[in-house]
Parts: sequence; C-alpha cells; structure tokens
Amino acid sequence: MNIVKLGVVMNGVTGRMGTNQHLTRSILAIIKQGGVRVAEDEVIMPDPVLVGRNPAKLEKLSAASGVAKWTTDLDAALSDPRNTVYFDSQTTDRRAASIKKAIAAGKHIYCEKPTALTTEDACELYRLAKQAGVKHGVVQDKLWLPGLQKLQMIKEAGFFGRIFAARGEFGYWVFEGDVVPAQRPSWNYRKEEGGGIILDMLCHWRYVLDNVLGKVKAVSCLGAIHIPRRWDENSKPYDCTAEDAAYVTFELEGGVIAHFNSSWCVRVRRDDLFTLQVDGTKGSAVAGLRQCVVQPYAGTPKPVWNPDVDSPINHFDAWMRVPDVKEFDNAFKVQWELFLRHVAKDEPFRWGLLEGAKGVQLAEKGMESWRKRAWVEIPELRE
Repeated sequence: MNIVKLGVVMNGVTGRMGTNQHLTRSILAIIKQGGVRVAEDEVIMPDPVLVGRNPAKLEKLSAASGVAKWTTDLDAALSDPRNTVYFDSQTTDRRAASIKKAIAAGKHIYCEKPTALTTEDACELYRLAKQAGVKHGVVQDKLWLPGLQKLQMIKEAGFFGRIFAARGEFGYWVFEGDVVPAQRPSWNYRKEEGGGIILDMLCHWRYVLDNVLGKVKAVSCLGAIHIPRRWDENSKPYDCTAEDAAYVTFELEGGVIAHFNSSWCVRVRRDDLFTLQVDGTKGSAVAGLRQCVVQPYAGTPKPVWNPDVDSPINHFDAWMRVPDVKEFDNAFKVQWELFLRHVAKDEPFRWGLLEGAKGVQLAEKGMESWRKRAWVEIPELRE
C-alpha cells in the first residue's frame, strides 16, 4: 500500500470548533479510517501538528487526542519541510497574518472563514497564494450538510419549478454568562476582536446562496446589539461592541428574494437551529441540518383565513420527508478529504480563497447597508 503522508500544521485547534470539527471529527477520523483512499493501493494520510499560543492547552489536547506533535512556535512548524499544509482556525483577527506567513513558507492553505476582517485583506490572501503557486481552500461546511445536500438534490431533479423566494432562520439563545455559563466565546461579542454575527454568518450565507439558489446581487441589512452586557470566561462583565443579531434581505440572480434572520438572542421554535425554506411554483421545501421536508403543488392545502375558530389544518402534517438515499458523513470531514485529494492528487477544488473573499465582501457590504440604512449592490470579485 502506497501511503502519501501530508504534514498538516493545525493552528488554533484548541478552540471549540477547531478541536471538535476539524481535529476530532475530521483529521483524527480520517486517520482512524486508514486515510483517504484514492486508489486500490494508495491512501492519503494526514500527519497533524498542533499549534497554538497556550502550551497548557496544547499539552492537554495532545494527550486527549493522541497527536504527539505540538508547538507554540508557528515559524518552526512552517519551516519543517515535512509539513505541506497549513490550516487556520484561530480567531478572525489573527488569521490573515498567519496565512501570509504560511504562503511565504510555500505551504498549501486551508482555513476557516472569515478569511480576513476586510475584503481588501481577503483578496490579498488570494492574490498571494496564486502568485506563490500554492493550493488553497476555505471551509464551506454547510454545503455538505445532509439537509442542504437533499435540498440540492431535489432542486436538480426539477422539484421546485421556478424558485422565487427563500427564508433562512438561524440562531439560538446564547446565555449571557452571569447565571448560566455562555456557550459561545466572549470575543464573538467584541468588534475589536473580529466578533459580530454579520461577519460570522454572512460569510456562510454567501456560499449557501451562491451555490444553492443563485449569485447575490444586492443586500439590505439591519444589525442589532440586543444584549448589551455579557460575562466572559473569567466571569467578568463586559460591554458588547459587536452585533448579536442581523436581519438581512438578499436579491439574487433570476429575481429570487431571500431573507435570513441570524441571531444569538432567539429561542428556538422550529425544526432545527438552522432552517432554510425554498419556495417555487411547483413546490416548497424546508431543509434543516440533517433533514429536508417537501410540499409539492398537488399536496398543498387550501387554507381559508378565519381567526374565529381553530384551524382545521395541521400545517406540519402536509409535508413529506426526503428519504436518506445515501449515507452522509460529517460535513467538515467531507471537505477535508476533498482538499487533501486536491493537494496530493491535484483533483479539482473550487472553494478557494477567492470564494472566501466573497463571503467577507458580503459581510462588509451588509455592514455598509446597516450604516447607510440602504440597499447596497454587490460587485463581482474577479480573479
């Protein structure tokens, strides 16, 4: 068996997302399954190196994960010729500088989004990677969620007819941290540290919309700080400087109107923490993280407005679940495997740093819209 070993520098994996989704459920899961099989007698095997700023956290993660190699010296990890891939899941304000170092060291780049704090910086990362001739990718995990995969499948089968509208609902109640411990890090609510739900979530909605429904042409965005005071990891109160909710309308190519509510201050009464309803002339569908339900034209109830009596229709009953026609792996792991194949075997991979820059651009235009209280056009980012 030919084993193609790829050294992967994993910077920032002591955080929740880095540990759970990227290290444990992706890289370690790939190692446990025997690598990424690319031929009957060939596999790609990632060889991770944990990098961070806190040696105590790194040592603890190393012991828990079984990954022996760790360091607080990023430069040393990048100078090791055995390491060919650099991965970044640090806080957003640290990402661009580290990626530039990795590009200068000749490493292939894979990173979380947002790729930078500004569109200008995000585009610079793309240009630098292109000039250096290194391969690059940006995490766009929601494209591989089972719910969205099913939505894409029925769309390609012609289920919707002409799509004209979509509604996205994302969020949950994040506790303030005084009575009940918060389940998100405090930097999320500090603008000066790269926090804010607009920068966080509009990067997601850009690739979801572009890939599933149509390219974004314009945005109208209203942000809000609903909870102005929270408590940090040391139980100290702080004032929130970044928005914790965003109410956004998008105009897409083809005349589709999409509205997304994103909030860390909402109590959930829907099927999932994220749901996306798509309406078309021949049917509608609602996708969650793992499931997708549909209502075709012929199965659509005919309600009559009458607020004086209880509705004779249970509207939840008029939907049919899309069956699991295949097994769905972890969305982060699926994209990791595609990127490792891209690096080792030069297979196509279209979710690069330019796509990451588009996400940052939409977030930046969303904030501009909020500031101006006006619609803002989205110019095309060219290579």
